[in-house]
Amino acid sequence: MEPHGRDENRVPVLHIVVVGFHHKKGCQVEFSYPPLMPDEGHDSNLLPEEWKYLPFLALPDGAHNYQEDTVFFHLPPRSGDTKCVYGVSCYRQIVAKALKVRQADVTRETVQKSVCVLSRVPLYGLVQAKLQLITHAYFEEKDFSQISILKELYDHMNGSLKGSVLEGSQVYLGLSPRDLILNFRHKVLILFKLILLEKRVRPKTDSCPPVHLSVSVLLTVLLNKHSHFMVLTCGAEEFVSAPPTGEAPPSENSSLLKPPSRTSPESSESDWETLDPSSLEEAAPKEAELHEQSDSAFIPTPSTPITVQPQALSGQGNVVPGLVSGLEEDQYGLPLAVFTKGYLCLPYMALQQHHLLSDVAVRGFVAGATNILFHQQRHLSDAVVEVDEARILIQDPELRKVLSLTTADLRFADYLVKHVTENRDDVFLDGTGWEGGDEWIRAQFTLYLHSLLSSLFHEDSERLLTDYGAPFVSAWKITHNFRVWHSNKHPAMTAITPGHPFQGQYSVADVKLRLSHSVQNSERGKKLGNAMITTSRSVVQTGKAVGQSVGGALTSAKSAMSTWFSTLAQPSAVTPPTSVEPVTEVKP
Repeated sequence: MEPHGRDENRVPVLHIVVVGFHHKKGCQVEFSYPPLMPDEGHDSNLLPEEWKYLPFLALPDGAHNYQEDTVFFHLPPRSGDTKCVYGVSCYRQIVAKALKVRQADVTRETVQKSVCVLSRVPLYGLVQAKLQLITHAYFEEKDFSQISILKELYDHMNGSLKGSVLEGSQVYLGLSPRDLILNFRHKVLILFKLILLEKRVRPKTDSCPPVHLSVSVLLTVLLNKHSHFMVLTCGAEEFVSAPPTGEAPPSENSSLLKPPSRTSPESSESDWETLDPSSLEEAAPKEAELHEQSDSAFIPTPSTPITVQPQALSGQGNVVPGLVSGLEEDQYGLPLAVFTKGYLCLPYMALQQHHLLSDVAVRGFVAGATNILFHQQRHLSDAVVEVDEARILIQDPELRKVLSLTTADLRFADYLVKHVTENRDDVFLDGTGWEGGDEWIRAQFTLYLHSLLSSLFHEDSERLLTDYGAPFVSAWKITHNFRVWHSNKHPAMTAITPGHPFQGQYSVADVKLRLSHSVQNSERGKKLGNAMITTSRSVVQTGKAVGQSVGGALTSAKSAMSTWFSTLAQPSAVTPPTSVEPVTEVKP
């Protein structure tokens, strides 16, 4: 595919692409290196069928309203690959008069273009930091025919994005869960549960960065480990297009799964894929070689103390291919197979991809959108997340009941919020420590998930799981990711303390926390809070008005009362007799 002989299967960066806006043709690819089509040149406008939406993703809706910005997006795999492609695009606009070389097709006052990196690895922030500098230099040339800098970018990134860079914390550069918690506060746990339930979640905002960052940060929280984040598949099997019959496209593990009994959009998650019991019987000998412990090994000792810090185990970082999920799993069976088999992850969705929301081959999605036409189709989503206002809109009352946070959940969320908000006003302390930092937040969510999974196999599991919400646990057990995880054995779970990390007796603080959460999140609470704010403002304004109108009268009355009391305190005056001569002034 690459004329210069590079092995595309080994390089992290696949292509450098320039997308421009043509006044007649709209968004189109103007340059690609290496060429997107093997038999075409670098300046070809042709696109692979799988990537036909690339121009609309790289140059998103409303790009003309911003001088410069960035967007993250995902593309489906090509050539039978099972992993999706991760795109980072930096788009800018420049005044046409400032160009040194103005081409004939430039007829508008401004020129809009984006420089895009298509990569095999989700290094969003790291790629963005490098790409912004190159995009700025590319526009400063004021001659878009100078493409040597773009070729140098391709070689530089493939030379630097390897080795320790793909294993360290640089994978999460620019994706801070602290910002997510500061924005959504306690509701961040509701977002976490929505994804575990594989619901149709659509974050919305007016500009691209807030929406794609929210989706990307949620991924880093759910896929805590670097190795987990690097093997993200994003449900790529159904990413390209759905077959007309509604059947899921075949994959290497399709023999282990039964197709859905119904292909209508109303099919529930539990009907979509059912594990074939015979496949588990066939995999049993393999499991016996890997795990020698039986189901009784999952029962932990009740004397294990409860901790709010993750417990490290030897060999915890090792990953092995999952027998059913096909993902590289650790000893705990993580990452969960959430973004697989038709559950899509789209940090940004173009308007041209609108059909994916109602596609029968798509079980669910986490798809960010900015176009107003998406907002008018709320019935296609289970939850609409208004990022700027930090609100989660859920129409289904049953789903709201399932996602209702328990007292232990509120303690956990409040624990996160308090640690994140501490010292955030101090620029020297903000985010520098372990507690309240990005890695600490991801570790807390990992502990939450580990404890939830460990509680499933405890002899008193019914009582322990009530702290997570019985309706939520029941709904989670019928999801695809849970059934895949439950079909295997995970002996390392014996070292995890069962039960909610914040289980315990109720207290007055819990009542206050529940009341505060209800006021902030329920519709009645919001109306009550708004009414209280309005009333308090009215009282203050009325008090000022009354004070101004009767201020003079009050002052006069106060003065009169003071004079009267002072008069009562003085002795009575003596009346002189009439016969007495008037007193004359004595002169010296």
